[in-house]
Amino acid sequence: MNLKDTLVASLVPIFLGFGFVIAKPAFESFPPVLLMGIRFIFAASILIWWFPIPKGYLKKIFIASFIANTLQYSITYTGLNYIDASAAVLLVQTEVPFGVIFAYFMLKEKPTVRAIVGIGIAFIGVYILTGSPNLDGKYFGIGLTILGSAIWALGQVIVKPLSKEINPLALVAWLALFSGPTLIFLSTIIEGNTIDHLTTAKFNHWMIAFYIGFIMQPVTYGCFYYVLKNNPLYKVLPIVTMGIPPTGLLAAIFLLGEKPTTELFIGGTVIILGVIMILYKKKGEV
Repeated sequence: MNLKDTLVASLVPIFLGFGFVIAKPAFESFPPVLLMGIRFIFAASILIWWFPIPKGYLKKIFIASFIANTLQYSITYTGLNYIDASAAVLLVQTEVPFGVIFAYFMLKEKPTVRAIVGIGIAFIGVYILTGSPNLDGKYFGIGLTILGSAIWALGQVIVKPLSKEINPLALVAWLALFSGPTLIFLSTIIEGNTIDHLTTAKFNHWMIAFYIGFIMQPVTYGCFYYVLKNNPLYKVLPIVTMGIPPTGLLAAIFLLGEKPTTELFIGGTVIILGVIMILYKKKGEV
């Protein structure tokens, strides 16, 4: 990966880690699925006008949007609603090993032995982290967060071929256009009282929705798909995700007042060590 792509990829975790954590307070006004629906409707509303209809790709985009956006975000952020943001931001790092696994089976991107060992280490870290006292009895939230990470990785494998055919920001726009209304519809069925949530939401929670919809979504995923277009998935995912833990942890500690436990730090460190092993390549390795 060249320097330009590396720098562009590095912007993603900064915006994403901060946005992931500050979404949690907004759940007081917007339940998770509804907040994600608002997020994608906001993103689509400012992006869709700049790009023509990608004729011939709409069916593939819809399928990708359902998996990578609708399904994944509703599951991941529902999980976030049940556990501390500091734990969730570390658990989502399992996107990297899941990404390597899916890339191998679906894109034939063969991982190194080191990467396979790294996958094992990362999941050992997950086991350690889930022993944290502040996660005691919260297995539903833990499971949802990890499942969401797996679905996200699967979604990116599905999106990758599209990113080679469609402008990255156009892809973000059309994925958002399909997933936003779908998430609002699902929220109405699952979470109910959609109108009440929208009309009684606090101003600061609307500002959070504004950030994740109008700023975080276009910037992060525009950058991500731009880099993904030119580089193998196994090189992109680690760089994108490695900056999320420090950004997210700092935001959780200083903005939400969370106090991460020793188990969380140890487990998180082991997870990151596994991710580094997946990322690390000797000279000459692909």
